[in-house]
Amino acid sequence: MASWSEFAADEPRLARAIHALMHQYGPGLGYLATVRADGGPRVHPVSPVITADGLFCFIVDSPKRRDLERDGRYALHSFPPENSDDEAYVAGRAEPVTDPRRIEAIASTLRAEPRVDWKLFELTIEAAMIARRDAGPEVRIWLDPVGRRRSSPRRPARRSRGVLQAVN
Repeated sequence: MASWSEFAADEPRLARAIHALMHQYGPGLGYLATVRADGGPRVHPVSPVITADGLFCFIVDSPKRRDLERDGRYALHSFPPENSDDEAYVAGRAEPVTDPRRIEAIASTLRAEPRVDWKLFELTIEAAMIARRDAGPEVRIWLDPVGRRRSSPRRPARRSRGVLQAVN
């Protein structure tokens, strides 16, 4: 799976559009879907953080954090805009960030409270999508063309194909 920066380098226009919808109200806002232990979906609002280095999410001790620690699959959907039905979506794997310098850099940028029991996850991207309906229907989909995989003993590598589609 691709990092946000790899995705943005591969498809900058789509990355800018997704970033704009995720941050349309100032701070990042979205719905994070995780996989419960019984295989069902769990959806919670979150504040994703998009930087030049990646897509991140601070997750407090909660069922969704345990979902990500057990099974890193996620989907992140933007909050709906007030005046349109536009939507943005990314999906992939959430990986815990363990480098203290990286955590501190992101936390200090956001003024995150260090005494709260949260963990930082980087959300890698396997698929990204944006749908716009106001100026004529348009759907753009990106699938990681390289099938990048980070090594992880709990996740076997699979190949994927990249596709970018525009439908008008």
